[in-house]
Amino acid sequence: MIREAIAKGDTVEAAFANACRELGVDTTEAECDILEMPTKKTLGLFGGSPARVRAFIEEPEQPAVHNPVEEATAYLRNVLAAMGLPDVEISVKEEETGAGFTLNGDDLGFIIGHRGETLDALQYLASLVANHVEGAYFRLTLDVGSYREKRKETLEALGRKMAYRAVKSGRNSSLEPMNPYERRIIHTAVQTVEGAKSWSEGEDLGRHVVIGPEGGERPQRRGDRRGPNPGRRNNFDRDRRGPRPPRTNQRPQAPRAEGPKSDDPGAPIYGKIEVKK
Repeated sequence: MIREAIAKGDTVEAAFANACRELGVDTTEAECDILEMPTKKTLGLFGGSPARVRAFIEEPEQPAVHNPVEEATAYLRNVLAAMGLPDVEISVKEEETGAGFTLNGDDLGFIIGHRGETLDALQYLASLVANHVEGAYFRLTLDVGSYREKRKETLEALGRKMAYRAVKSGRNSSLEPMNPYERRIIHTAVQTVEGAKSWSEGEDLGRHVVIGPEGGERPQRRGDRRGPNPGRRNNFDRDRRGPRPPRTNQRPQAPRAEGPKSDDPGAPIYGKIEVKK
């Protein structure tokens, strides 16, 4: 940024001093451009003109004032207006390292999206706007009504439930992919259950939480009734035993005495006949 002043004087030095006086600086701090040299009067009575100079200094430009709250608010209003919601109320609660933005209005469910995906995307874009200049990180959170608090309670209950299940069954359980904020909620909830632990696996959008027993998975015994189908023996055991014989309610019959066969030509038609004496 350049500040300048143009002044006149009987001499170049006098004109330069007058120009510096207008700038409010000393002659050693400014630069000088001579615009017109002085001319003397003819016979000391006619004509003549004073010197005319330009004094200037170059000052560093002042950085524009960056207000992340105002810039993020303006961005959100533009996006909401484009979505057909120009009258949504935006309330801001400033914190030490950032601010929380809450949207209030009617029919805002589609801004939340499936399990908060749309809301998370809008929060990410607003954070980029608030942090587009170098400096300290500005943490921005975006909520619709009390959705974040309700979602947190749901995730905490889910984390504790899966942790108790892991301790009881001795098996690991994988949850659906979540963003870093929701994964932290799950990890914190699992820590409250003795004997359970949690960790994250996967990459990028597929990163998810796994919950299991502290000592690792326990080996499952054959025919363990704690498995997925309690009360049913597995097919392996059944195959080893072979097919089960059919049940019957009939009593065993005594063997009958065999009489003469009709197809034996030498057999008598009747039994033995005793002769009376």
